[in-house]
Amino acid sequence: MVLTKQNKNILITGQPGIGKTTLIKKVAETLNILSPAGFYTAEIRENSIRKGFELISLSGAKGLLSHIDIKSPYRVSKYGVDVNGLDIFLSSISFFDPATKIIIIDEIGKMECFSEKFTTLMKRILDSEKISVSTVALKGCDLISEVKKREDVTIFEISKINRDYLLSDILKEIGFP
Repeated sequence: MVLTKQNKNILITGQPGIGKTTLIKKVAETLNILSPAGFYTAEIRENSIRKGFELISLSGAKGLLSHIDIKSPYRVSKYGVDVNGLDIFLSSISFFDPATKIIIIDEIGKMECFSEKFTTLMKRILDSEKISVSTVALKGCDLISEVKKREDVTIFEISKINRDYLLSDILKEIGFP
């Protein structure tokens, strides 16, 4: 299958909790035939209270991204970020396997950007020939703002109004029937 990508890098942004991760999981599921590589994030909850975030690869492997109990110099709000754990997790994913036609990343956010390995990897992904679909924080500096300024990206902002049909718009953008 040949994709007729117009802009090969798709970014999905929007307010926290609006459905970016849900949408990126639907993209990965729909494009499963293209052997996607990547990951999404999920909340770690205990007694209905968010305690942190875990990383889940598209093959099902898990890693810890952040937790309120992590003592780390890297912090976002009340969460300590496990940068070393993120780096190890990223090393376990075959982003550039020849069979991989699309790369899925959730998310280009403040926690992930503490990792030099992540920022280097994201630049390599965006510069590669592979199609990428990533979520990105609505606000932020450095890599977050840098990726949004690239000429080879299409940005979709998810909202309550468009979140039910945004999947089909993304699929059209990358030329998937």
